[in-house]
Amino acid sequence: MVVGTLKLSLYIRNNHSLKEKRKVVKSIVARIRNKFNVSVAEVGSNDKWQMIELGISAVGNDRRVVNSSLDTILSFLESLYLGEIVDSSIEILNI
Repeated sequence: MVVGTLKLSLYIRNNHSLKEKRKVVKSIVARIRNKFNVSVAEVGSNDKWQMIELGISAVGNDRRVVNSSLDTILSFLESLYLGEIVDSSIEILNI
């Protein structure tokens, strides 16, 4: 079994409240879940209204497929132009 994780940080310039941030986070999470069938959650920066930290995980039986899936998700998020991706890291574990 192969487990892949993607942790990324987004900076949203035009956000002025936590309510606006929640709206953006819900939109991102719903789009990723519907399009890629992976697990997504906000994992940090909960009180900072311009920063979003997301954790995304995928499970499969082929390391290349899981890595490719996470790369595709990262490219998809970049193409949405909802915020600037400040940091991202992918980790693949063989269990």
